[in-house]
Amino acid sequence: MYQALFFLFAASAVGFAINLLIQRHPIHSALSLIGVMGSLASLYLMLGAEFLAVVQVIVYAGAVMVLFVFVIMLLNADKEEPSDRSKMAKYLGLPLLFLLLAMITVVIYRQFPEDAMVQFGDFPGQTAAIGRLLFRDFLLPFEVISILILIAIIGAIVLAKKEP
Repeated sequence: MYQALFFLFAASAVGFAINLLIQRHPIHSALSLIGVMGSLASLYLMLGAEFLAVVQVIVYAGAVMVLFVFVIMLLNADKEEPSDRSKMAKYLGLPLLFLLLAMITVVIYRQFPEDAMVQFGDFPGQTAAIGRLLFRDFLLPFEVISILILIAIIGAIVLAKKEP
């Protein structure tokens, strides 16, 4: 059951990533990136890393993607114009991609033994321990970063404001 779900979420992450690259409109690419992040959050959840899954959804798929969409809308980015690819990229791109994938496969098979399997739900971190660390020991840096991000957002709004 877990392996079927793993392959489903892994395939959807790869599919969304490929769609992200082939889309011509920036908004469609941003939506595909949200799909990739959602699939990764599902994989984290299967591994038992609930905190990472929630952070993936809230911070990356939520806040960062909203920022990407706002920047795309502020820049008024239109559909990308097709360009002529170089002949070298046209003829060497696919063979070099297969060579890269073959090299990665060889390294993975040599690095990890065949009997090493991922145990789903066996993630060592616990959400309560992370929360205690974050809000007890690292409260000041956490708040300083949040104020810094707020200042950056205000600065972006001021810079993007059009003069009358």
